[in-house]
Amino acid sequence: MKKTYNTLIIGTGCAGYHAAERLFKLGVTDIAIMTEGRFMGTSRNTGSDKQTYYKLSLAGDDGDSVRELAKTLYEGGGVMGDIALVEAAYSTRCFMHLVELGVPFPRNEYGEYAGYKTDHDPRRRATSSGPLTSKYMTEALENEVMRLGIEIIDGYRAVKLITQDNEILGVIAYSAENNEWVSVGAKNVILATGGPAGIYECSVYPKSQNGALGLAASAGCDLVNLEEWQYGIASTDFRWNLSGTYQQVIPRYVSLDKDGIWREFIYDALSENGFNDIFLKGYQWPFDTEKCEGSSRIDLLVAKEIKAGRRVFLDYTKNPTGLSCDLSCLGDEAYSYLKNSGAILPTPIERLLKMNPGAYELYLNNGIDLKSELLEIAVCAQHCNGGISVDTNWQTNIKGLFAAGEAAGTFGVYRPGGSALNSTQVGSLRCAEFIARERRGNASALPFEEPFKIKQGSGNAKELTKKLRHEMSCISDFERNVPKMKLQLEYLIRLADNFENEVTVKDTREVLDYIILYDLVIAQRAVLSAMIFSAENIGTHGSAYVLNDIRDKKEARRDTQTLTRHFASSFIPTKPIPDAELWFEKLLAKRA
Repeated sequence: MKKTYNTLIIGTGCAGYHAAERLFKLGVTDIAIMTEGRFMGTSRNTGSDKQTYYKLSLAGDDGDSVRELAKTLYEGGGVMGDIALVEAAYSTRCFMHLVELGVPFPRNEYGEYAGYKTDHDPRRRATSSGPLTSKYMTEALENEVMRLGIEIIDGYRAVKLITQDNEILGVIAYSAENNEWVSVGAKNVILATGGPAGIYECSVYPKSQNGALGLAASAGCDLVNLEEWQYGIASTDFRWNLSGTYQQVIPRYVSLDKDGIWREFIYDALSENGFNDIFLKGYQWPFDTEKCEGSSRIDLLVAKEIKAGRRVFLDYTKNPTGLSCDLSCLGDEAYSYLKNSGAILPTPIERLLKMNPGAYELYLNNGIDLKSELLEIAVCAQHCNGGISVDTNWQTNIKGLFAAGEAAGTFGVYRPGGSALNSTQVGSLRCAEFIARERRGNASALPFEEPFKIKQGSGNAKELTKKLRHEMSCISDFERNVPKMKLQLEYLIRLADNFENEVTVKDTREVLDYIILYDLVIAQRAVLSAMIFSAENIGTHGSAYVLNDIRDKKEARRDTQTLTRHFASSFIPTKPIPDAELWFEKLLAKRA
């Protein structure tokens, strides 16, 4: 490891690897990637029934255009129009780059990349290479980075960003394996650290992923839309989204109380009306307050059981009560789908094996046999649609500090499924182009600055981390309890202000736990600030179901963003999509 780099990229997912590759090919070779662990990130370790990549339509006779795609992204609410236009304009370029690197997106014999509709998608823009699309992307980009010989600093967690006069100077990092602190000077830093993955107990993020929102918040980064999330039904032992086929085969939902009594709670609440809601969860996996009288009733009922102290499971071995083996009581949409799929079969597991055997094998490969075992579930956090505020070059309010991928808050209230994967590629490319154009040159050496005065004691970091995650899931997931959130925020402020006295380690083996807890406290503080502000000023909307909200009108689409600056939140207006220059001769002359 050198002491200085022009650019230090933090994170080894789709965004981090792509930023490094593009920088190198643009001639900025004084770079390195720093990571807490190469194999730990969300990009490599998550997926779904068929993990989606959202792009401009590239097949068939569906009309589409850059401006149409930008309009879809913008109309999700809480999105800056200029960023939506960039993400649309770069979509095809970034997608085809992945194709050239070998990501196996399906195409026909003429080269058309077929698409399908995803959530919040008016066209058939979505594509997939299977349940592990982001893993394939990560591996393809990683192979290219390795081929280019770009340095990877593995096993070091970035702990503090050093700035001066609102410009980045470098990073303080820690290696748990070596019990070593290092300071690295950098003219540019790209945060490709993913979302605030560790703030919830009920989560689809991989257990190895903690996130680093606190790193950015502590440095003074502006944050946006931290109240906007995606939550949905997922398995908890092996963390995985239960979308798509997992719901379309209509499994049985059951709960178990502390006395060992089972009950089929979806049927108890909805009777046969629940079958079609379960089916629709395949299309409509994220909880949505606009669907509380439809498919999102399933999320509400699951959460109600868990918060009453019961454990909830999916059972693929038996049909729900009242569902006949011939499925004749289903609505037209569900019945036609299963019939066209050749899946009018007696049980959910038979239907799953017929329609998507890979979905069964995924769980089998992770030690769960859906032919004989119940699958424990919860309504889990899956993606933060907010994050660090960036401009159209994905630069933050701190000069030379960039954020790409889920770390950047570009997604708004309703994002089409798979648009996050497009954003990992577009944002990282824009960072690289801007740095190559505007921010070449050498960094200065960074003197070491001790980020904490860590005290030895009982060692309470892991216990506090578990407690804070549990509380966050209880009071501020998709169901928002404002009075309890306010009390928790007060506690977090006190803990942050007195952290070095309140938190101790037994020995050096617990230093990393200490670091993770500090980032968690800062991240939860920022998120709760935005959630409370939004709940009091907007109320129920998007994925946020505010308890005891008596407003008659719910704002479904937003023309504002929630800006969180130094832990205080306020509204800022979104920008419209720019009416940018498109006259060819003018652009040609400008290039010359």
